[in-house]
Amino acid sequence: MSMPPPSRDVGRVRTILSLFQHAAVLVFAALLFAFWHAQIGQHERFLAMAENNHQRTLSLRAPRGAILDRDGEVLVENRHSLDISLVRDQVEDIDRWIERLARTTGVDEAAIAGIVERHSHDPSGRPIVVIRDASLAQVAAVAARRLGLPGLVVEQVPTRHYPTATFGAHTLGYVGEVTDVQLTLPRFEGLRSGAIIGHAGIEYAYNAQLMGTDGARHVVVNSLGREIDTIREVVPAEGDQLQLTIDSDLQRAAEEAFQAAGFDGAAAVMDPRTGEVLALVSRPAYDPNAFAAGIDAASWTALTGDPLKPLQNRALRGRYSPGSTFKVVMAVAGLEEGVVEPEDQVVCRGGGVFYGRFFACHSTHGSVDLPRALAQSCNTYFYRLGRELGIDAIHKWATALGLGRLTGIDLPHEVRGLIPSQEWKRATHGERWYAGETISVAIGQGQVSVTPLSMAVMISAVANGGRVFSPRVLRESLDGGTSRTGVELPAPAVVELQPETVAAVRQGLWMAVNGIGTARRARLPGRDVIGKTGTAQVVSLSGRREAAGKSDRDLRDHGWFVFAAPRDDPRIAGVVFAEHGEHGYLAAPIARHVMETFFAKEEQRPLPPSPLPTTPPVTTAADAARPAAASGAD
Repeated sequence: MSMPPPSRDVGRVRTILSLFQHAAVLVFAALLFAFWHAQIGQHERFLAMAENNHQRTLSLRAPRGAILDRDGEVLVENRHSLDISLVRDQVEDIDRWIERLARTTGVDEAAIAGIVERHSHDPSGRPIVVIRDASLAQVAAVAARRLGLPGLVVEQVPTRHYPTATFGAHTLGYVGEVTDVQLTLPRFEGLRSGAIIGHAGIEYAYNAQLMGTDGARHVVVNSLGREIDTIREVVPAEGDQLQLTIDSDLQRAAEEAFQAAGFDGAAAVMDPRTGEVLALVSRPAYDPNAFAAGIDAASWTALTGDPLKPLQNRALRGRYSPGSTFKVVMAVAGLEEGVVEPEDQVVCRGGGVFYGRFFACHSTHGSVDLPRALAQSCNTYFYRLGRELGIDAIHKWATALGLGRLTGIDLPHEVRGLIPSQEWKRATHGERWYAGETISVAIGQGQVSVTPLSMAVMISAVANGGRVFSPRVLRESLDGGTSRTGVELPAPAVVELQPETVAAVRQGLWMAVNGIGTARRARLPGRDVIGKTGTAQVVSLSGRREAAGKSDRDLRDHGWFVFAAPRDDPRIAGVVFAEHGEHGYLAAPIARHVMETFFAKEEQRPLPPSPLPTTPPVTTAADAARPAAASGAD
């Protein structure tokens, strides 16, 4: 029996199935080819993209704001420099990388290793700056060897620049990397390791305003750390520009005069009408540029180990006996307490006996009243005045005029001096104050100590009639480059001084400079300069005899000069402290040059030329052992 022929529908189905079968074969063949191409033909390319390429965020450091003087002269600015950084997650053998970079750049291998170790807890993808302010030769060397230095990044960054080097160094300060300890402090909250901050002076005091806001660049990099593409960039915002009260011409005049005289020491010059600081000097100084790109260990050790202490701001942190400049305070206290009148006479026969002991004067002055005693710096007069006042009255008026306490200046790390009192001695030594101790304090010796800046505040207050200002260095800021904001000075403390007191003291200080006194080297014809010299012992006379020839310590006396001008309308006032200057009258020419510059600028005349170098006096061991005019010659 024969089978019936297949129906037409069944044939159609078979045809369709055959077509699907061939199509499936073609699809699977195409898929197999695509898989082969991706996995084998393009294996290297896609593997690199999958494993080696990734994103990185690079911080863009904000330029710190510029710092200007009161006339707009640039004191601190920024310059471009190149940093060499390491991205650790791009490097398999860190030690070998460090050794290779050190050999390529000539930088000490241990120094680079130390930097990497300090940042070992940072995210591994964050660049670590291992060489700041790299030279062009170093950058060229690493660029030529980049294949052997994966993870290396070269960035252009703003770096602090101090055009005048040591000029005003202690006032301006310096910058450097934030330390681990500082990162724990509230004032540095939000910063991260490697941030550049101010460490001294204005740079520290106004760090938040100067820093600005860092930006960032988000990039794609390959396995060698090379940027392939930039995804997004946030531009950094520059810090505020600060304008100071400092007058660079007066600052320069003071520093040049110190250099010509051959002295170290300090000077503070103020506007006695406002409390603005016009010049602030501390010598010896340092170059802040040495810190801007990271100071090396050898240079840091040399600075910190220098016996002259160039990092110390003597104007704010140096405490010294004021010597005879303290007689200005004594005169005010005596007149205000009513224990003496300006015309009262005291006979000086070369000293006097007080509490059973003879206290010498540096000369025999005969009969002197208060103005003459100030002018000639008669110790005998002020011994007697000290006996009449007592230590607590002296403490009262010295403190009121700004001594023995912080001035409140807007600079960091100020210290306070010491004006002794009965209460102070009981609290610190557990014993009573002896009346004989007051005699030494009356001429600025003994337990009393002051900072140069506080002496500038004191003489400004006496000159202006009793207004005690907190000195200020910042004048105004330019916020974000658009909004200028002035600084409101705090109201001065007012010490009620009788007009007769001010007139008598001014007369004595005028005579010291323009008449028979010890400060004639500060005289400026027609300027009515007032001032007072002072000489302060470094050690007692007995101690100096014992130490002479046995110690490397400099035993020469310190020299002081406080000043203001003009007498009846003071527009400039201040102090010059000549460390181991031997006599205060040797400090007076420094002040004179500053005042000459001030009046020349005020009258728009050419500035006076720089003073010629002078030879400071030389003290031998025998001189050191000999009483220096009974420790009172100013």
